[in-house]
Amino acid sequence: MTENFAAFLYLVSGVLFILALRGLSHPTTSRQGNMFGMVGMAIAIVTTLLLAGPSFGSLVLIVLGIAIGGAGGAIVAKRIPMTAMPQLVAAFHSLVGLAAVMVAAAALYAPEAIGIGTVGAIHGQALVEMSIGVAIGAITFTGSIIAFLKLDGRMSGKPIMLPSRHIINIALGVTMVALVIGFAVTESHVMFWLIVLVALALGVLLIVPIGGADMPVVVSMLNSYSGWAAAGIGFTLQNLALIITGALVGSSGAILSYIMCKGMNRSFISVILGGFGGESGPAGADDLGDRTVKQGSAEDAAYLMKNAGRVIIVPGYGMAVAQAQHALREMADKLKEEGVEVKYAIHPVAGRMPGHMNVLLAEANVPYDDVFELEDINSEFAQTDVAFVIGANDVTNPAARDDKASPIYGMPILNVDQAQTCLFIKRSLGSGYAGIDNTLFYKDNTMMLFSDAKKMVEDIVKSLND
Repeated sequence: MTENFAAFLYLVSGVLFILALRGLSHPTTSRQGNMFGMVGMAIAIVTTLLLAGPSFGSLVLIVLGIAIGGAGGAIVAKRIPMTAMPQLVAAFHSLVGLAAVMVAAAALYAPEAIGIGTVGAIHGQALVEMSIGVAIGAITFTGSIIAFLKLDGRMSGKPIMLPSRHIINIALGVTMVALVIGFAVTESHVMFWLIVLVALALGVLLIVPIGGADMPVVVSMLNSYSGWAAAGIGFTLQNLALIITGALVGSSGAILSYIMCKGMNRSFISVILGGFGGESGPAGADDLGDRTVKQGSAEDAAYLMKNAGRVIIVPGYGMAVAQAQHALREMADKLKEEGVEVKYAIHPVAGRMPGHMNVLLAEANVPYDDVFELEDINSEFAQTDVAFVIGANDVTNPAARDDKASPIYGMPILNVDQAQTCLFIKRSLGSGYAGIDNTLFYKDNTMMLFSDAKKMVEDIVKSLND
């Protein structure tokens, strides 16, 4: 296969990747987008194999590796519950980072195989590309592992603040830059592995102090890192498809991180500095201090919604944990049969990853036309009879709008408190990931429904049937 024809096929795969991203931007075209991405990746893999012309033994190993990886991915995809999707994404990001480290090491020890020189005489440009790719890859690897542990509950969601952490991070960053320069000049294998070690440590230290409230940003940020790591290694391997794919992932992840930060009124720097959001001790329904809440039952909720003209449902991570999306869809169908207008309102940072709520609602076959983003539906709450909040917390907290002293002040929220009645399903009065109390609980038009989200919705459905 000629290099010109290979470049053309790589360009075709790049176009298909762009079409994949465009398709994934809307639920109705997401399946088509996935198909474009799969076809583009297949073209890129086959083109790379034909261009390299591996020996029979090498080809067997490559095919075996693809088979093992593909089988593992298929098994995980079938078995993983939708509620664990954030953890899965973080785990996959770590694998991309590790792959970047392994490829860079292979290029260092066998540069002749990819035409970047010989051992001891690797091209200077390739050394720079290699060192940057391995640094980003190592940071992505350990950072994604910490994110996985936090998302999966195997590590506390609280920010873990190390003494003088900023000074330590700056020192590690300066050290890594010095090592990259030294490696580019000397091609020292020792410096290469020191870059890896420093980057691995930096990945841990960057993510550990980030609290649960910032997890959506972390997921998209690590997605961006994995893309740039792939692009860096793509330059080392002189592989156009890898460069295009990495750049697409890196830039789209960066844009998504910006959108997430905007949705939380946070700057990217403040997220990296960490320290916002975590776990808090739960408060029971009777632990109210000097404030009281109005507590209701499934029968009360069913009556209010059955006699409403319009109901807006606001899902959150509590719905995901309880796996209540299917029961919620059944409840919405019952209300529609009663002539009630039902819509869903999605906050951009609801859940533990971008688009988490959209994925769960799609799994329950909620009609796409019923689902609206914050900016498209927020003005409708004032004309809504019932706002039904299921497991969301910080994204509905009026303190973000009304209390200038609140840590989340300025964060756009769903104005559920402006509805005539707000029904709020929650296990307790405990705070959300931001670690602050939700003033919505104590408003006169709020009725708290203390229960597991799935059980409460199922009880509401039973009451609607009576």
